Amino acid sequence: MSQATPTAEAPGSIRVGTTQLQDFIARVLHAVGMPEDDARIVGAIMAEADARGADAHGVFRLPPYVKRIRAGGMNMRPDIRVVQERAGSAVIDGDNGIGHLIMKKAADLAVHKARSTGVAWVGARMSNHAGPAGIYARMPLQHGMIGIYMAVGSANHMPPWGGTDMLLSTNPIAIAVPGRARPPIVLDMATTNAAYGKVKAKAQRGEMMPEGWMVGRDGKPLLDPKRSNEGFLLPIGGAKGYGLAMMFGLLAGTLNGAAFGRDVVDFNQDYTTTTNTGHTVIAVDVEAFMPLRHFEEQVDDIWAQMKSSERLPGWDEIRLPGEQSNRTYDERMAGGVPIHAELRAALDALAESVGVVPLAA
Repeated sequence: MSQATPTAEAPGSIRVGTTQLQDFIARVLHAVGMPEDDARIVGAIMAEADARGADAHGVFRLPPYVKRIRAGGMNMRPDIRVVQERAGSAVIDGDNGIGHLIMKKAADLAVHKARSTGVAWVGARMSNHAGPAGIYARMPLQHGMIGIYMAVGSANHMPPWGGTDMLLSTNPIAIAVPGRARPPIVLDMATTNAAYGKVKAKAQRGEMMPEGWMVGRDGKPLLDPKRSNEGFLLPIGGAKGYGLAMMFGLLAGTLNGAAFGRDVVDFNQDYTTTTNTGHTVIAVDVEAFMPLRHFEEQVDDIWAQMKSSERLPGWDEIRLPGEQSNRTYDERMAGGVPIHAELRAALDALAESVGVVPLAA
């Protein structure tokens, strides 16, 4: 075995090219009022999420996004602007726009600032769900930089350690470090054992959750994702995961004037209230510390050390953070993104409701 086993493709799935998927997402968003250029940017980011294996954060999210847009809960023509700024930092107000546009602008600004300051920290408020954390941590990689991303999750599904009140979300972090001959090393993780999007994906496919994802209020394992509102997600590492969720919430939420704690709006249930989601992206210019080539070669050496570790019995390989995502990306860019039957039905219904051509295999 290995550290993680890819999920087998479900019967009835179709394969869709990433360009086709991107175009479909853009057409749907444009049909419900998003400017065409913005829709293309969002479509590209969402399709990349699917290509990298973040299936619960790509096109799977399109129907609820459209539901929020139609309910008036998201601004289709936001005035995304910098409201506070210093040489190496900034705060962006997203004007209740879709999170993908806001965080693309935040990452671009962080990279721009880091060229002169070495390290740049850009926070965002008045945003919305933006997809997987790793997408934004990867953006500085293209410029020879390390990327770091944190966010307040878009719904509270976890209590403080030892409590039962839902005051914390999955509050993810992603860190992307460039290599030279090897792919980048990219950690992308929630502070819970499972992201809530995976729970929703299980519910849509009629699958049970593994033990360890959620527990009921009686403390016993909760395995049926359709009963997820009867329990809560478990943090990684017990109290340590709770502590990380707390601190990331303060850094990505409170510091930016965004929602945290009781102020977080459950975007799975409430489609009209402004969520004021908070995010933070940090760009670190490697050249501010050492020559980029030298650093990348050292990262490659660390990669080789980890991969050559003697393995425990029954393990076929050692994986580094992001390695499975890289493999999935290469495979799906060549062979297309799998869309399971239940999701395809939801997307076909969505296409019909907005008047665009549906996805085809």
